[in-house]
Amino acid sequence: MTASAQQAIRPEATAAPAGVSFYEAFLFWLKLGFISFGGPAGQIAIMHAELVERRRWISEKRFLHALNYCMLLPGPEAQQLATYIGWLMHRTRGGIVAGALFVLPSLFILIALSWIYMAYGNVPVVAGIFYGIKPAVTALVLHAAHRIGTRALKNPWMWGIAAAAFIAIFAFNTPFPAIVFAAGLIGHFGARLAPGVFALNGGHGSAKQGYGPALIDDDTPTPGHARFSRSHLAKVLVAGLSLWALAMGVLVATQGLQGTLTQMGWFFTKAAMLTFGGAYAVLPYVYQGAVEQHGWLSGVQMIDGLALGETTPGPLIMVVAFVGFVGGWLKQVLGPDALFLGAAVAAIVVTFFTFLPSFIFILAGGPLIEATHGKLGFTAPLSAITAAVVGVILNLALFFAYHVLWPQGFGGRFDVPSAVIAIAAAVALFRFKVGVMPLLGACAAAGLLLTLIPGLR
Repeated sequence: MTASAQQAIRPEATAAPAGVSFYEAFLFWLKLGFISFGGPAGQIAIMHAELVERRRWISEKRFLHALNYCMLLPGPEAQQLATYIGWLMHRTRGGIVAGALFVLPSLFILIALSWIYMAYGNVPVVAGIFYGIKPAVTALVLHAAHRIGTRALKNPWMWGIAAAAFIAIFAFNTPFPAIVFAAGLIGHFGARLAPGVFALNGGHGSAKQGYGPALIDDDTPTPGHARFSRSHLAKVLVAGLSLWALAMGVLVATQGLQGTLTQMGWFFTKAAMLTFGGAYAVLPYVYQGAVEQHGWLSGVQMIDGLALGETTPGPLIMVVAFVGFVGGWLKQVLGPDALFLGAAVAAIVVTFFTFLPSFIFILAGGPLIEATHGKLGFTAPLSAITAAVVGVILNLALFFAYHVLWPQGFGGRFDVPSAVIAIAAAVALFRFKVGVMPLLGACAAAGLLLTLIPGLR
């Protein structure tokens, strides 16, 4: 080991950390639910910094192995990753707590903000805060793409896969599932020709040198509860499907088949199965169904909801809670005298049906995935997929930048104040390693100042 590498390891990092109690893990997952800004890329970066680098609860190789599986699934990959790690550490209850706490703070915050939105309309103070936060989110996504890229792009082949994925989605609007499928094929066949190219050893080695031994390390045996068994698989599937059937049965019994809440439950069950590639991949489907087909909200309201989703913690797909709230309010699902209660119930219903499949995927599929870590035949396709996702995240950063810097399109004016905020946020992240919450607070204050003082914009 080099002298610089020895200096990188803290004295206390020469031994694996002590066991983590369920209560300690609970407090961390609760904290994560309130600080998980920046979309999936930012949330994954936060988890990596906390769980791999700082606390060393899990090694980087095991972290990336779990992440690769979550990338394959429909649904919010960051929330699924939290569920996976929580399950690996503290069995089923750990997974449920980690996944639920990743979502619940965002749900409660969105219900409160949606109520303000519906009851009081467009307030200049809120608009100013949004004006400052949007450029910061652009910088956060770009920074997260850089962090994930430094771990995943270990050789020119991985760089090539990332570049090809970026070109495919940016220039040709290729669907994300097609990019995932193509990258998986490249990894599958490429591993046979050049196995060293697709191995995760590069990232693992740097993790060992930089962070020290982990509680769940590369060579830590799979715990008993995480080993595959057909009986466990059957129990999880039966329990998950029973929960879905029970919830849907209650809605049908109280609302009828054509009731708004029943239709929301069914629609967002289907949407949950289509969220490959994160929230932006499914937003067109949600827009068509919620706005054009069911009329739960207007197109303008949908865009406002997306802005709320971008600036609150939790998965961006939590914008569906806003859709449910506004739809429940406008459709008066519990009557005209209970607008808020009906809207809140609708938001909860939508959230339940959107995220239930994610818990089933992790608790049922986790043991199968644990049986494959270290096996190149499984990890090679997923390593290639991770490289492709870096290109997709970069495209997302450009998507944000376009809408923030040219709010009226390229034919409109260039928003100089937003550009200044975005550059300042990027410098703060890349150069000074500023945390997410202080960064968002400062940018929100700057946006508020620019909005409320005439002439600054």
